[in-house]
Amino acid sequence: MLVLSRKTGESIIISDNIELSVLDCRNGEVKLGIKAPREVLILRKEIQDAVRGENIKAAQTAKSKDVDKLIGPLVEQLKKKRKK
Repeated sequence: MLVLSRKTGESIIISDNIELSVLDCRNGEVKLGIKAPREVLILRKEIQDAVRGENIKAAQTAKSKDVDKLIGPLVEQLKKKRKK
């Protein structure tokens, strides 16, 4: 991780087309301004983490439902064979 010190009004440049500026610092908070092309996705980390978590849950639920669809009929067939 690169660690930089910047004061209010100072900036850093990322990949020639993203500018990160320190707009304000007070009470333990930093206000940042970001200039970037529209196609660059910028998210707060907690939002990205929440979205990733929901996607994982959705994938697991989908897998579980798919497994139920496949295994359910097999279980029924086994039950019928045992009864015979």
